[in-house]
Amino acid sequence: MNNRFARFFLVGAAAAAVNILGRVLISCFVRFEYAVALAFPVALTFAFVMSRVFVFEASERPVWKQYLRFWLVNLVALIQVWLISIGLTYWLFPAVGWTFYPELCAHIIAVCSPVLTSYYAHKVFTFSGKSG
Repeated sequence: MNNRFARFFLVGAAAAAVNILGRVLISCFVRFEYAVALAFPVALTFAFVMSRVFVFEASERPVWKQYLRFWLVNLVALIQVWLISIGLTYWLFPAVGWTFYPELCAHIIAVCSPVLTSYYAHKVFTFSGKSG
């Protein structure tokens, strides 16, 4: 697969699966709101390694700086995912009478929401060839 966005999408889908599975497992021990946030660093690290290996070209920037930039971009995504997850679960779904696995459905929708903005941010900020 030569298309970078397609590779990014597949890595993102795998990271989303890691995120959702991690959240489901963590939810066995803590409340949903906390589980959403706690699953984030596991999926983030998985996504970083996979993106670095399979999606973006080598950069002059040190790996730790790339990871820091990756983390910053994904921090914005985490806020988006958390707000959408909570908003759907506690406000929108109850308002429309949605009862079919509301936490799981809300989290899946939310995890998918930042795909385009994250791709662009990682392309020009995280993994750009510039060393700055």
